Formats: sequence, structure tokens, C-alpha cells
Amino acid sequence: MPVAHLKAGSAPSKQRAAAGIGPARHMEDELRAQNERFSAAVENMSHGLCMFDAEERMIICNRNYIDIFRLDARMMKPGIRFFDILLHSVDIGIASQSADELYAIRKPYIDGAKASTYEEILSDGRIIVISHRPLAVGGWVSIYEDVTEHRRAEEELKEQHRLFDAALANMSQGLLMYSAEGRLIVRNKRFLDLCNARAADFKLGMTHRQMLDKLVRLRIFVPIEIDAEVARTKACLQAGQPRSSYRELVDGRTLFVSRRPLSGGGWVATFEDVTERRRTEERMTHLAHHDALTGLPNRSMFRERLDMALERETVMPFAIFSLDLDRFKAVNDTWGHPAGDWLLRSVAERLRRCLRNETDLVARFGGDEFVVMQFNFRGIADAEKLAKRIVEAVARPFRDKNREMHVGVSLGIVTFPNDGSDADTLLKNADTALYRAKSEGRNLYRFFEPGMDAILQARRALEVDLETALPRQEFELAFQPIMNIASGDIIGAEALLRWHSPARGIVAPEDFIPVAEETGMIVSLGDWALRNACAAAATWPPGLRVAVNASAVQLGSEGFARGVISALAFSGIPASQLELEITETVLMDESKTVLKTLRQLRELGIRIALDDFGTGYSSLGYLRRFPVDKIKIDRSFTRDMRNRDTAAIVRTIIELGMELGIVVTAEGVETEAQLDMLRHHGCIEAQGYLIGAPSKAADIQRLLTSRALHSQTG
Repeated sequence: MPVAHLKAGSAPSKQRAAAGIGPARHMEDELRAQNERFSAAVENMSHGLCMFDAEERMIICNRNYIDIFRLDARMMKPGIRFFDILLHSVDIGIASQSADELYAIRKPYIDGAKASTYEEILSDGRIIVISHRPLAVGGWVSIYEDVTEHRRAEEELKEQHRLFDAALANMSQGLLMYSAEGRLIVRNKRFLDLCNARAADFKLGMTHRQMLDKLVRLRIFVPIEIDAEVARTKACLQAGQPRSSYRELVDGRTLFVSRRPLSGGGWVATFEDVTERRRTEERMTHLAHHDALTGLPNRSMFRERLDMALERETVMPFAIFSLDLDRFKAVNDTWGHPAGDWLLRSVAERLRRCLRNETDLVARFGGDEFVVMQFNFRGIADAEKLAKRIVEAVARPFRDKNREMHVGVSLGIVTFPNDGSDADTLLKNADTALYRAKSEGRNLYRFFEPGMDAILQARRALEVDLETALPRQEFELAFQPIMNIASGDIIGAEALLRWHSPARGIVAPEDFIPVAEETGMIVSLGDWALRNACAAAATWPPGLRVAVNASAVQLGSEGFARGVISALAFSGIPASQLELEITETVLMDESKTVLKTLRQLRELGIRIALDDFGTGYSSLGYLRRFPVDKIKIDRSFTRDMRNRDTAAIVRTIIELGMELGIVVTAEGVETEAQLDMLRHHGCIEAQGYLIGAPSKAADIQRLLTSRALHSQTG
């Protein structure tokens, strides 16, 4: 660095002269200071630096250079040859090539007159960027930068981008991402596919409002209030809350749109085609609230409407009609179940036509039992008019396929609030009035009267007989075989309770089981059935399951789980051989005791089956809250599979089972055509008279043993 010339006689000169310091000494001090500043600057560089003269000898290097190449600082003295440094790097194992190879690579840069940059990869994998700068007096200076972490970060970023792009391209959902400024920054191909649109239709940079406007103008979305939609979305996102909605498309499809705020501002919207899922849900919801055979509301929906009517602040009077067909059993016995089903559908249609107000409701409770609720009720005369219309309508002959069927109807009528203030009382009194109508000759109607206690007396007599039936050994079990449809093998049997009363004869399960449940006798009766079913299964060939029904009352009782474990231990059969069949009413209870008991039994290996699937309540919700091993298609669906809508429901249930990994068993299989249809749709198991009628324990044992031997020899 040039030294400034000072004027003779100046004050500093006089001072130096006085101190005995000459110009040469001053220049040395300046040079020394300059070198110190240069050395400090070099040492404090973030990169490595090394300078060489024209003879390729090192002039200076900093500590970073030594550290980058792991060199011995004692060797790195000014004057060391560049080639010797290369040899040293080879000796210590940091170089990935020989000194000659490295020198050959560097030589063109050393000889070149222009600055250049290149990379060197060390033996430990680090990447060093070398910036070569020639010096005017000969030699060169090199700057060394370790970019290993930077390159790794770049590669990771590239990989993240690649994975992000791959995820976007392979998403089953459409995706849009908006910036904090509300402009579109990401759009995947699935979104375009869902909208049957081109990329040019939705360019990056569009606002939310512009996107919605374009979706409507291209006739993709059904017209919407765009300003209102934008405002709703903005409000939710500003509050940090997600927002979801269904969006109907012009072509009839339905998209589920979910919008979620991003932490750094902006939001992401996903689009899922839920058309089939919503249709399935609608079918299943309809199934949960409607009778599959007639399409009428079922018991569950009727009860909801009744409860709603009673919960209103101002409850208006209404009437309830309990209906039961007369001579319906004769039709079934004469013409068969298909004719009986046709008759029930025809009766349902006539009952609909009898109603005068849109608010009135007719429901099917099951079998040939119907219930009507009459609103806008102004007195007994209104109820009588409707009752007469119903009696006359049902009394007219029903003609089908050159067959003429004659049935009648009996009605029991209650009015609110005269005959009860709650749903249970009203329905009970309506049944009591119905019993009186049937006992007086049928095909007529009767209003409830407080003196109608005959039915209660009959009920009490049934309870008394039921209490003594078990000690008197009047019960026995019948077993109905269950078949694997694909293989044709019998895989087990369902235990069915039978009551042979000395006074009453054979009492149907639907007559005594409800009474046993209401009185609590089902607990001891169920325990007896479980023990005997397990004992019978112990005599069967290994691997064959036994299915036993368990009611909500049993599951809610203390000690039920212990009773099941005791039955297994007493019989010696493994837990996996037992299958407990429960109805939706069990899961509807949702009590902690019931769910805990079910989970406890399931953890032991006992299988849980959901019986009469879809006939009463919202089954899908219960399947989600409590996983079961099997669902059983109710016989009413199996019988009516020739009906397109019913067949669709059966197919949906089977597909649902496949999707959830749940075995599906069809009950009530009576014809080869039904079995073929179930096989075609992938149903796993079948049960019904075509497979085998309920048999005594000894008979079912012989059947199962013979089937097992046949399977082994076959």
C-alpha cells in the first residue's frame, strides 16, 4: 500500500525527527499494520483462502482452509509447494484422487488467465466449491467453500418438492391451496378431473371469488350465492376454524368440500366425490327408518314422530290406531310367503290412501301389524270416520295373478290426552283395545276403555306360566344349520329356544320372549340356553360354531360375562366356537355396562353378530361405534330380493360387510334362486329352510357329524 508523503518541516516530521524515527522505520510500521489487518481479515473469513505465487508456492492461507482439508497446520508454512499440499492431502486420506490426478485437474485453472469456479468432492463425501482467481503478478488466490450441508438441504428440498408433487398427482381428492393474499398457488390434477376441466380454465393466481364464478359459469357447480359463500369461508378462516360443505354439481354428482386454514396464512381446500357414499347413506338412512317390504315408516320412525308430537309446547289432540290383519296367516299358508308379501304391500298402499291429511302417518311395526297416527283431530267422530275407511278399504278383495285374497283388519284406538300422556301408555292401551276388537269377532274397531283388562289378565297368566316353565323343564333348544355359501360346508348352527307348555302347547318365541325380557326372566332363561347350547356344541365336530341369541336385558345384567365364561368352561369348547347374536336395541342402549361387557367378551375371542340388520335402527352408526364380527340380513329382505330396491339394499349390506371386513349371513333362505343371488353378490353365509330346518340337538349332531365326514372323504 503506498505510503503518504509528508511535507518537510511539518509538525509530525519534527516530532519523528525529535524522536529519532526515520522514514524507513515509519514505512515498516505501516507495512506491519497493513499485514496485521490483512491477516485478521483473512483469518475471519467464513471461507477457506489460500494464495500462491507464480512458482506455485504458498504465500498465505487461513485457518478455515486448513480445517476444510484437515491439513497439518505445522506443515502449512509460507513457501510450501502446491503439489506438496496435494501430496499431504492424499497421505492423510482426505483426497479422493492421487496428487497427480488432482494436479492435472487444477493445472488448467492455474495456467488460465480468467477466474473460474469448480467443485471437488473429498473422500469423506464433502463437496468443496473452489473459486480460482489469477493474480496480476503471477500466481493465484483460491477461495474454498464447504457446501455439503447446503447441497444436502437443496436435495432434501428437491425431494420434498418431488414427494409433494407426487402426493398431489396421486391424491384421491382434488386440492386447491390459496396464499395469505387469497390467491390460488397450488392446484392438482384430481381437481381438474373432478370438474372435467382444463388447467387453462383455472390458472394460478385466481382469487377465491374468481374460482367460484368460473365454476358456476362453466356449468360445473349448481348456481350458488358467490358473495355469501366467500363471506362464510372468510369468516371461518379468519376465526381459525375449518369449514366443510356439500357442493352439488350440474351433472348430478356431489362433492364434499373441506377448507382448512394454514398456519402461515392462506388455506387449503379439498374436494372429494361422495356421490355413491351419499346415495348409500341415503339408502341406509331410509332403510333405518322405513320398512323394506312396504316402504312405510317403521317402528323407529313412528316412535320419533310420536315423541316429537308429545314434546311440543302446545300439544294438540291426536289419535293412534293399532291395526292387525285378520286371516293373514291363512293367506301365507295357502299361497306362500311371496303372496303374503304382495298382500302386505297392497294393504300398505290402501292405508296410505285412507289418510286425509299430509301430516297423518301410517307405519308398519312388523309382520301384519300397522299403526296410524291421526293429527288435526277434532273428536271421536274424526277417528271413527278414519277407522271405517280403513275397515272398508282392507275388506275389499285383493286380486293378484288371478288369485283373490280376502282379509280383514282389526283396530284398537286411543286418543291423546284422554287415554294416556306418554308414548308407552298410549301404544300399550292401543294394543289393549286391538286385543278387544279381535276377541269380539275381528274386522272391526274398538276405542280404548279403562275396563279393558282382559289382555292384562292374559298377560299375567302368561307370566305365571313362564315363571314355572324353566323349573319344570318345559324348554328345549332347536338348532338351525348355517352354511358357507362358497364351499357349501355347514360351519355351525344357531340355537333357537322352544317352549312346550303342557297347558298352552307350543308357544311361539315372539309371544314369550318379549314377556321374559320385560319381566327380567330372560336372564335365567338365557343362561340356561347358553349353557345347553355350549354343551351341545361340545359334541359336534371340531371347529363348528354355535350361535346363541343374547338380549339387551341379559347384557345389562351383572354377571353376564361370568356366565358366558362359565358356560364355555363347563362345556370345554373354545371361546372362538361361540357366537353371540345381539340386536340393534342392544347397541342402541349405549350404556357403559353393555359396551364394556361386549368388548370384554370379544377380547376373549367370542364373536359378536348383529342380528336383524337394518330392520329397526340406524345400523351404520352402531357399526362405527362398536365393531362386530358379523351382520345378519333379516329374512324380510331375503324373501323380497326379487324386488329391485330390496335387492339393492341386500347388495349394499353385503358390500358394506366386505368393506368393513365383516362376515355377512343371510337369514330366511328358502329357494335356490335366493341362494344363487346371494352367492352372486358375494354373501359369505346363509341360513334358512333351504339349508336346513331347526332340529333337535340329537338330530343336528347327526347332521353335522355326517357333513363333517362327507367333507373329509370328499
